[in-house]
Amino acid sequence: MKGMKRGHGIAILVVFVLILGLLGYYASTVISATGRGDEDSLKLGLDLAGGVSITYEAVGKTPTDEQMADTILKLQQRIENDLGDEASTTEASVYQVGDRRITVEIPGVHDANALLEALGTPGTLYFITQTDSEGNTNYSYNQATGAYELSSDIQTLIDNGSVVLTGSDVASSDAKYRTNQTTNASEPVVALSFTSNGAKIFADATAKAAEAGETIGIYYDGQFVSVPRVNEAINGGEAVIEGMASFEEAEKLASYIRIGGLDIELEEIQSEVVGAQLGSDALSTSFKAAAIGLALVMVFLIAVYLFPGFIASLALALYTVLTISILFLFDVTLTLPGIAGIILSIGMAVDANVIIFTRIREEVAAGKNVKAAVETGFHKAMSAIVDGNITTLIAAAVLGVLGSGTVKGFAVTLALGVVLSMFTALLITRLLMKAFLAIGVTSPKAYGKAKAFKLIDFIGKKAIFFALSIVVIGAGIIAMVAHGAMGDRALNYSLEFLGGTSTTVTFDQEYSLEEIDGQIVPIISDVTGDNDIQVQKVDGGNTVIFKTKTLPLEKREEFNAAMEKNFGVAEDHISSENISSTVSGEMRRQSIIAVLVAVLLMLVYIWIRFKDLRFASSAVIALFHDVLVVLALYALARITVGSAFIACMLTVIGYSINDTIVIFDRIRESMAGRTSFNREELTELCNTSLTNTLSRSLSTSFTTAITVLMLLILGVSSIREFALPLLAGVIVGTYSSVCLATELWFLMKLHIKNRHKKEDYSNKPKKAKKVHEKATKENQGILV
Repeated sequence: MKGMKRGHGIAILVVFVLILGLLGYYASTVISATGRGDEDSLKLGLDLAGGVSITYEAVGKTPTDEQMADTILKLQQRIENDLGDEASTTEASVYQVGDRRITVEIPGVHDANALLEALGTPGTLYFITQTDSEGNTNYSYNQATGAYELSSDIQTLIDNGSVVLTGSDVASSDAKYRTNQTTNASEPVVALSFTSNGAKIFADATAKAAEAGETIGIYYDGQFVSVPRVNEAINGGEAVIEGMASFEEAEKLASYIRIGGLDIELEEIQSEVVGAQLGSDALSTSFKAAAIGLALVMVFLIAVYLFPGFIASLALALYTVLTISILFLFDVTLTLPGIAGIILSIGMAVDANVIIFTRIREEVAAGKNVKAAVETGFHKAMSAIVDGNITTLIAAAVLGVLGSGTVKGFAVTLALGVVLSMFTALLITRLLMKAFLAIGVTSPKAYGKAKAFKLIDFIGKKAIFFALSIVVIGAGIIAMVAHGAMGDRALNYSLEFLGGTSTTVTFDQEYSLEEIDGQIVPIISDVTGDNDIQVQKVDGGNTVIFKTKTLPLEKREEFNAAMEKNFGVAEDHISSENISSTVSGEMRRQSIIAVLVAVLLMLVYIWIRFKDLRFASSAVIALFHDVLVVLALYALARITVGSAFIACMLTVIGYSINDTIVIFDRIRESMAGRTSFNREELTELCNTSLTNTLSRSLSTSFTTAITVLMLLILGVSSIREFALPLLAGVIVGTYSSVCLATELWFLMKLHIKNRHKKEDYSNKPKKAKKVHEKATKENQGILV
């Protein structure tokens, strides 16, 4: 490491303290504002802060189940794609209520009218020719109003064939920039593509309009949103609308066309502001748990790693305030799954520092001075940190692009955490350590020495590890099969996955969420036999919405009787309807596809980086093992499988792969380019690598577990139900990395030969190789 002058070191430390102080003050202000619910606070999801609930009803005859499912999916996509500035759209919920209604719940909004205006009325979009078959004008421009108006009602135009296309004939609608062929300038346009049937009809309609020099009006929600002139027949099923004044105008028009492409027409019948689903205590207890957990992690780092642990604590403090600041500045929505992403990234931030400090201690123990040990330690730790974080970043990127809803929210916070953890570990920690070295903190005692541990025979115990994993996973499978055989579901699915009954109760007084949870929910739970009850308060009144599992008629009657007996609520103040799942089948498929693609890309990355498919294969097998073990916990303990379940599984995947990469990196380093090993040599290689990285694996697992454990101890019931499997995932991820992944690689290395390299795993002693060297002035050749 190049020397730094003492004055420069002092200046760096002073600047760091000032920056940390300013960011710390800023972050504490944001957290305080969030706790009070002020405007200048973190953007929170529906589960933590509440938002707007809008209920739509289908116009006309009752839609089919397929039409409702398609409409829900398109409405979800419309919200995510088009309302990013108005609301926390990645966490929006869209679900069916009864046979004809759809409810949209969007967090972070407290003005229902403004959101309704931004969302628009989901309805039918029409493409109308300027004249009908007899030459009569269908619409004209009104100079007084400055808008185009229909010459007759829309049904008449449908009947006489003037409506050539509807929104269902549009496959896609996007705003983009295109180069003008005449001016060579970039201009905003709206690009349309049509279905196969719509493309044929549109080609015929544009041919007639072009010949007559007419326009084709696009009519939506009772008004014309665009009346473009047709210059020529448009074939091929794609069209472009030019003449946009700005890109924002193009985006707005594209959005209208998308929302007009819903399969059914909807009208808004109710909108209201609802409170947080988890209650006000959920957020405050989560902050408190995170603060205590972070303090304990810092104490642990200092106790175990001495002075480097103190430096890591400073870097971790900076990481924390940077995370909060960026979440606020970029309006990232924080939800329960988002908290999981932050917990995972905190663990990874600690992990990077632990890897570095372990390497530094090894170099000090080898006899190097502190400055040289620090330089070498950072150098040797680099590959493990980069590989581990990039594999997790790959997962976050894929989940962010292909996932939706909860998955996308988790991916955003995870990606942010990974980038910041690498920044603080590789830059800030290094800079601070360099500054402290410059001011004279160079005693080896302050940094500690790596202790030589007795070699543990992990490979010799692989059969025990494999058997234990098979037993646990087998128990989970048996539990799922047994519950299915008894007429129950294999897993205890929640409302988000199964749907249920939504009951709206108007009390004669206002209850707080804490009073509802303590006094009302237990009674409802006794009546319904459901412990997974979701509660939403409607702001500005005494109305509360209770979401339970699907209730038959007799249970609804018992519910009404319990409300009247215990709280004096008349039956006409209670209404209930069945609701669909908020995690739709399409969202589940998207999540599964996203996870599989992420795992595949991680496998390819590990294969490329380690130049051996066996490393990648064993890592992925260990990853699936972790998922199955946590799934077994859900089955055996009957933990509710809700939206947090997806976040938990994603956290386990990210944590497991990162832990495994670090051990594989040590194996790769120890191999030193060798490809041929006999069985004893390979056994020693694996055991040595596992023993040398064991303290790091346990330290990282412990620090991550501390944070999750605080959530488990201090969190509200819904948080605890989420924290328990997450804690199990951290433990299982460490177990599989140490006890399974390397053991699997060992077996593959023995029995699956690398086609590109000659490998020898026999126990026969190696014959000495002949060595030939060219003669030089100093050496006239070697005779062997």
